[in-house]
Amino acid sequence: MVEIVNVVGSGAIGEEVNLEALACDVEKSIVRYDPDKYPGLYLRFDEGGPLTTLYRTGKYIITGASSVDNLEERRETFLNFLDDLGIVDLPIDDGFSVQNVVAVGQIGQKTNLNALAIELGLENTEYEPEQFPGLVYRSDTSNVVCLLFSSGKVVITGSKSIKQSNEGFQALENKISDLI
Repeated sequence: MVEIVNVVGSGAIGEEVNLEALACDVEKSIVRYDPDKYPGLYLRFDEGGPLTTLYRTGKYIITGASSVDNLEERRETFLNFLDDLGIVDLPIDDGFSVQNVVAVGQIGQKTNLNALAIELGLENTEYEPEQFPGLVYRSDTSNVVCLLFSSGKVVITGSKSIKQSNEGFQALENKISDLI
């Protein structure tokens, strides 16, 4: 079983946005905009909550959600915020979708990553401890990428759902148990 640590989603409101004007109109505690450093306008509606990044093109990304439901709630808050400012008229079809679910799991044992890289197959793994302390495993049967650390901790990324994350983790766990 894995635990979600971050859910990322994106959409587009279908209109260009004057970010500079928006940054001036919005309460400073929720907005950050510095076009010299980054072209997006950051909106954080509550401390520690998901971050929404809005671009001039009207595209937006929400990161840092703790679940798909939390992501959907933040999307609704963001769109209502834009509606209240007269930037959009609700309801809109913004093409919103989950782009990435990041989850963590534990295989329950310390692991020799050098040996495991060979046993899992060099065509499916990347392990360069001088560059990154984890083994990168890409399964033939799944779109997820698993980052396995010698402690047994696994970070699963690249999925669109918790179900895909669980399946990717389970496949890695089964493959490792077959090798040991």
